[in-house]
Amino acid sequence: MRSRIVVLISGSGTNLQALIDDLAGADAPAEIVAVISNKAEAYGLVRASDAGIETRALDHRNFTDRAAFDQALIAEIDAFQPDLVLLAGFMRILTADFVTHYRGRLLNIHPSLLPRHKGLQTHQRALDEGDEEHGASIHFVTEELDGGPVVIQGRVTVHPDDDAASLAARVQVKEHRLYPLAARWFATGRLRLEGDQARLDDVPVPPSGLRLEDIESGR
Repeated sequence: MRSRIVVLISGSGTNLQALIDDLAGADAPAEIVAVISNKAEAYGLVRASDAGIETRALDHRNFTDRAAFDQALIAEIDAFQPDLVLLAGFMRILTADFVTHYRGRLLNIHPSLLPRHKGLQTHQRALDEGDEEHGASIHFVTEELDGGPVVIQGRVTVHPDDDAASLAARVQVKEHRLYPLAARWFATGRLRLEGDQARLDDVPVPPSGLRLEDIESGR
């Protein structure tokens, strides 16, 4: 039986599209059963609908506080009985109750080489601080913002003539390879969270995560 995935988005959904494309085959180990956004105008909902995936929009502004929104979001997600929940540009800070509810089956993609540059404006901050490398990370979500155990990272070299847009474009290419790979690992039972440790094939993942480039080159 294929693993059931719910994806949470807030925007255009380019990582969502990468996941949709990767899991489109009948032999895929997982299927995206729903895409939920806190913004009804998010283009990612169109991508999902075009792929025949159920969509929901839940406007956080209609709730009195963050906790009330998260409880409603849990109800929406759980209606689809997911094995895995993926945050793909979901621009909401989640409550501890939400994170605890999905602990061990909640992944996020973050556009930096964690633990560097948690939060927003990561590409400009990498440039401002003179980083020689930048990239993206997949990590298990915990109560600490962008602080859960890293699973895998993809790296790019920062060029002298880069601006935030050019750097973001190269990082995004890595993102679109990272998330489908991590989702497949989880769906096939290879990836799990044990305590505060990510494990792949029952081997502890290093604190900085695995390197996409090593995996793709067979190292």
